[in-house]
Amino acid sequence: MAAPEAWRARSCWFCEVAAATTMEATSREAAPAKSSASGPSAPPALFELCGRAVSAHMGVLESGVWALPGPILQSILPLLNIYYLERIEETALKKGLSTQAIWRRLWDELMKTRPSSLESVTCWRAKFMEAFFSHVLRGTIDVSSDRRLCDQRFSPLLHSSRHVRQLTICNMLQGATELVAEPNRRVLETLASSLHTLKFRHLLFSDVAAQQSLRQLLHQLIHHGAVSQVSLYSWPVPESALFILILTMSAGFWQPGPGGLPCRLCGEASRGRAPSRDEGSLLLGSRRPRRDAAERCAAALMASRRKSEAKQTARAAPATRVTRRSTQESLTAGGTDAKREPLPPATSHEAPGTKRPPSAPATTSSASASSSSTSSSKRAPASSAPQPKPLKRFKRAAGKKGVRTRQGCGAESEDLYDFVFIVAGEKEDGEEMEIGEVACGALDGSDPSCLGLPALEASQRFRSISTLELFTVPLSTEAALTLCHLLSSWVSLESLTLSYNGLGSNIFRLLDSLRALSVQAGCRLRALHLSDLFSPLPILELTRAIVRALPLLRVLSIRVDHPSQRDNPAVPGNAGTPSNIIGDEEIPENCLEQLEMGFPRGAQPAPLLCSVLKASGSLQQLSLDSATFASPQDFGLVLQTLKEYNLTLKRLSFHDMNLADCQSEVLFLLQNLTLQEITFSFCRLFEKRPAQFLPEMVAAMKGNSTLKGLRLPGNRLGNAGLLALADVFSEDSSSSLCQLDISSNCIKPDGLLEFAKRLERWGRGAFGHLRLFQNWLDQDAVTAREAIRRLRATCHVVSDSWDSSQAFADYVSTM
Repeated sequence: MAAPEAWRARSCWFCEVAAATTMEATSREAAPAKSSASGPSAPPALFELCGRAVSAHMGVLESGVWALPGPILQSILPLLNIYYLERIEETALKKGLSTQAIWRRLWDELMKTRPSSLESVTCWRAKFMEAFFSHVLRGTIDVSSDRRLCDQRFSPLLHSSRHVRQLTICNMLQGATELVAEPNRRVLETLASSLHTLKFRHLLFSDVAAQQSLRQLLHQLIHHGAVSQVSLYSWPVPESALFILILTMSAGFWQPGPGGLPCRLCGEASRGRAPSRDEGSLLLGSRRPRRDAAERCAAALMASRRKSEAKQTARAAPATRVTRRSTQESLTAGGTDAKREPLPPATSHEAPGTKRPPSAPATTSSASASSSSTSSSKRAPASSAPQPKPLKRFKRAAGKKGVRTRQGCGAESEDLYDFVFIVAGEKEDGEEMEIGEVACGALDGSDPSCLGLPALEASQRFRSISTLELFTVPLSTEAALTLCHLLSSWVSLESLTLSYNGLGSNIFRLLDSLRALSVQAGCRLRALHLSDLFSPLPILELTRAIVRALPLLRVLSIRVDHPSQRDNPAVPGNAGTPSNIIGDEEIPENCLEQLEMGFPRGAQPAPLLCSVLKASGSLQQLSLDSATFASPQDFGLVLQTLKEYNLTLKRLSFHDMNLADCQSEVLFLLQNLTLQEITFSFCRLFEKRPAQFLPEMVAAMKGNSTLKGLRLPGNRLGNAGLLALADVFSEDSSSSLCQLDISSNCIKPDGLLEFAKRLERWGRGAFGHLRLFQNWLDQDAVTAREAIRRLRATCHVVSDSWDSSQAFADYVSTM
């Protein structure tokens, strides 16, 4: 009897509160109702008035509300603000109540956006709170505008931070400064334990203060937090300093920025540690990072120009030669003296600002000496006192001849930028010199610090991320070299995505770094996704090189849209291809399980593809997009290789391939008893001999008991083909097909209705999923609805309301 008495006590308490709040609400609404000219409106329900009052006084009544019976609590939940609705979630679940519908309604009313159809939302509370956090952080939502968002007892950022799994930073790093501010320390600490993915979108140029805030934010979230994935999207003009900062911090390297306070989480060891002289170049701690980058670029350009100086003597006029001093020495010397001995490009490890006596010979480091002797036979050998070589006289970008001489350290630094732009101007005059050539010519085997690349052993190393994604972020030579240098020891990296980054000839350095990474103890890289517009290597040779460099790779996705002859290493003037990248030797056995390849236009050599397949005995999924072979026999050779060497293959996909002349090969594939899923997407299967080929295809499928899924989108199956395909589900069939995709196949409502009737007549029962996207079902909506109704008794139907007439008009307009 204790439980009923407790229930009655709680109900009486709620009734007393309801009566008091009702009287108060009635007295407040009585005066306006009397003075209203249009007459009183319908008063709120008594229970709603009570619920509003309880919601307004949750600070006092919260524990009592949690103890209310389920039926009463269920009616109060929609009246609570988001803070108490989030806090009462656990109690509601214990009483068998769900708040998902309430959070979904809040999303529709407050966020006013519709989730993507491809997104499956499992928890609307977490989705709402995560979006709410981002809007509050960016200032795009006013919490005081809605009573459901406003509560003085709660901090919007702190209360929602524990639900944030993914955070996006946009434009000029909005939100980074706010998160590292002292009032939001608890918010940042909560994010460090909850946040898993950090995304950057549409970044713009930022100031030093914003970069310093981002430095602290990344240190807290990555080095001392749980962030495991960093993704960069759509950065057309990356800022070198900011990009390298994000990369190095993601790789686990850290140094407090200029003027920044030591991290309180790093312990006493990091506080008393003196920064190394190389750490400034590691994390670009200088307040003038762009000028430092320009200086390093100028040094590399000058080194490259010396290589072709001997060939240019006939054209070069015997005039004043241009020499360069480093900016740091100019700042130390306080000016320039025309009689002083010019210095060679700085490649040593001297500390910035160190003044060298005029009589002392210039010395190079041992690393520079060894690199000079091994990089190329055309280079001058390194010596303890190298003589400065004359440089070619450059033309001014403005068209004036000669070089204007400036005095003072400021003039020296300005000449540095003039030099860079002068070189760019000469490229327009027809001189072929690319930054990729500079990288290959000036840096082969040399110390990476000559371009300010990270000295990995000189910095503190912390926890690093496991997934790095770069989408549409053009990589300059400096950025590409930094990425490659970091990758060579990034053993915690498990997945790498490089999508449309304009690597060009830097792909060779990427392969070298991946090869160096693969031999590191504890290397965990198992997935590589690489796509670009152009490639200096044919895609199959590039695939072979990647598989050889990373024999433990499990997932490889590679796509090249257009072959680039301009970047072909065989073209004279371009960087030579390393001999260890391209070779005819056999590929060693690898651990590849998933291979996806998107080919450029043009016939592909089948033997190269077969060599990759033969070495991938563990392959389970293969996808070929836009692949073209010289003959059907070559395609048959690929299929025969799959049957003999890839015995574990389960899923096979072909997209945008002309298989109209490969019908016998398709039948051979459908008879393969190891495949569980086959996709022919826009492959023109039924373009030739459909009346003869369809029965043969159906017969092959009826005898295959292992095939579970068949996807045929975009093959112009039509009504006749669909009815022929229905015979696969007949009574005499041994097929176990449970997934069928017939999207974009010109199917009309009457044909679909007849297909549904045949399935009903054979009584096969529910066979799984049927996809009907973008068919001509809008021509007769009544018949289409009837067909879909009948099909849903047999299978799960997924369709859409596609306007075929508008699609045809769009197609004609583009012809």
